[in-house]
Amino acid sequence: MKTFKYILIASCLGISFGLSSCSKFLDKPLENQQRSEEIDYSNTALMYGPVSGVYRSASDDNLVHWIDLSIRCMRDDDYQQAAPNPNDNPELMGIKNFQNDVTIQSYWGLNQSWISYYSLVIAANNALIELDNFAAKIPASNSADIKLNKQYKAEVRFLRAYAHLMASRLFGNVPILIDSDNIGRLATINKSTAAEVRQFILDEMNACSEDLEDARPNQSKHVGAVTRYSALLLKAKAAADLAGNDNGSTYWNEVLDATNKIIASGKFSLYPNYYELFKIPGKLSNESIFELQYSDFGLGTGDIVRPGVDWGTFFKWQGPSGDQKGSPISGAGWVPPSQNIVDFLTNRGETERLKTTILYCGINGNPATTATTPSGDIVYGNPFGVKYFNGKAYLPKSQMTAGRMEYGANNNVRILRYADVLLLNAEAKVRKGQNGDEPFRLIRERAKLTAITNVTLNQILDERRAEFACEWWGERFNDLIRTGRAKEVFGAKFTPGVSEFLPIPQTQIDANPNFR
Repeated sequence: MKTFKYILIASCLGISFGLSSCSKFLDKPLENQQRSEEIDYSNTALMYGPVSGVYRSASDDNLVHWIDLSIRCMRDDDYQQAAPNPNDNPELMGIKNFQNDVTIQSYWGLNQSWISYYSLVIAANNALIELDNFAAKIPASNSADIKLNKQYKAEVRFLRAYAHLMASRLFGNVPILIDSDNIGRLATINKSTAAEVRQFILDEMNACSEDLEDARPNQSKHVGAVTRYSALLLKAKAAADLAGNDNGSTYWNEVLDATNKIIASGKFSLYPNYYELFKIPGKLSNESIFELQYSDFGLGTGDIVRPGVDWGTFFKWQGPSGDQKGSPISGAGWVPPSQNIVDFLTNRGETERLKTTILYCGINGNPATTATTPSGDIVYGNPFGVKYFNGKAYLPKSQMTAGRMEYGANNNVRILRYADVLLLNAEAKVRKGQNGDEPFRLIRERAKLTAITNVTLNQILDERRAEFACEWWGERFNDLIRTGRAKEVFGAKFTPGVSEFLPIPQTQIDANPNFR
């Protein structure tokens, strides 16, 4: 039986890695902070408040912080560099080159990533306590509200598990945090192994998936909420990480079972237009299994519900840099696509995925030249010679609300898609000696590529790279790690057993020597 090193936390108080993020919750009753003296827990109409707060926490920088986005992307070979000028952030370039030295360990951005993930975990823990308080007031005869309370807890547990996945994919061995009425002493907190974290996620999704709505997220009562199928895909991803490159691993049975259930539900389909999938028409499509939602409410001015409207916003951080002559299609120009991914897509004969993923900054980045996007927007070059920007973060001017100038305003951030279900299903089948052609065919058909019969593992992994190129969750790097192919791709700068994960931030080690 596996033993996990769980951390018992009731609030942000006394937890050094959470202090800087807790204040944002303090003025939001029912959003992550206990206020027993103010809340009527017998009023179940208020019960969704804590859940809503955790979704807000996920959307409010804890999964889309600009520096965490950059750190996640850096190790992929799909990205060229961190900043428009590679000298702007030497720590990020050190991360790209797998230089896990004291400079990286002391890097403020690395500590911010840790804070972001565990702020979301703490928000979830607090919400679960609030939901327990509601549950205690529900009469045993009120089966409908008891069921709803379980569903809400399951939604929060999904978000908490996803935060653990992201933390462990970045740092490897990390603490597992669960809720309790007691606050654990900092010095008693220990790390769990990366495998233990994955098993925790798998067990959590097994425990709570049946309590979630049997619906697509766009069909849920609270539109866009995570549902049973979100949990099944998260379970499949954790199981695939545990299986690694071992075709005989029983975890491939878990991957196959979970993805088969999603496919058999008949509720999901690939959005037919890959180019529009990442734009306004593709928001909460039938392909969406989990995405973060934002809105400008159709208003041309005023505040919008997204993580700010400055350089730190998710979309603007990736927009084309340089003087864009007043165009809203502009930004900081960080994490541009690499020539490597451009060549990879081009050599495969990609059309849909190439034009969606790779957009041009003038001609070879020359500031005196322009390029026109497939949607008709003009993009100028830049002083840094950056040739490309990420088309998956691109929102055409024609789809922006009139009066808005914030790049990407009103768009959602896609996290989990049905395409991942199909490709994991194909991979599990091939690894188990079965035929994976049918789920694989659907992916290629949408990309306007010819079908392949008797598809191989290598072809599936290449298809995963093409399908998820320049998305923001580190899938490419994680695929290379779990299949043992990172050394083959990155060469001498990658040291197996050392380069897979980033060091835990020095700030966290100073607070708790157990994190060494």
